[in-house]
Amino acid sequence: MGAEGLDDEDVPALTTGQAADVIGVQPAFLRSLDAGQMVRPTRSAGGHRRWTRRQLALAARVRALFDEGFTLTAAWKVVSLEDRVDEVTHERDLALADLERTRRDLARVRRESAEAVKARTEPTARSGSPERAHRASGLRRGTGPVPAAACSSTTPATTTDITSP
Repeated sequence: MGAEGLDDEDVPALTTGQAADVIGVQPAFLRSLDAGQMVRPTRSAGGHRRWTRRQLALAARVRALFDEGFTLTAAWKVVSLEDRVDEVTHERDLALADLERTRRDLARVRRESAEAVKARTEPTARSGSPERAHRASGLRRGTGPVPAAACSSTTPATTTDITSP
């Protein structure tokens, strides 16, 4: 095992005797957890149990309940259910955070959509309806472009023609 594995809770580093010393129990207690398939240590090439720090934390919790009068099986079930409650609580917290993000995103999209609709309708609202704007300029809606012949005059405009009433 390299030095990088020393901080990892899931590295099987301790023998049964070492693990028992760490949590203050007899080696037989750890062997009974393994026999009952409550905590399953990995095995070395020679078949010896190797315990992780995470497994020892579970064993210590089971031992505390066992010392309070629970049977070994009942203590294990309590610890298992406590862990499951912690998992579900964590999942719920993640889901609530995701829901809150989604609600904020939805509010932002609704706000942006309302602003876009407002921006599209504002020019029309200032000049009235599009039909009224066309009538005001002397054009009828749907008439298309004005022919070039209608725009040209046979007499050229003079300065006096433009300024005189």
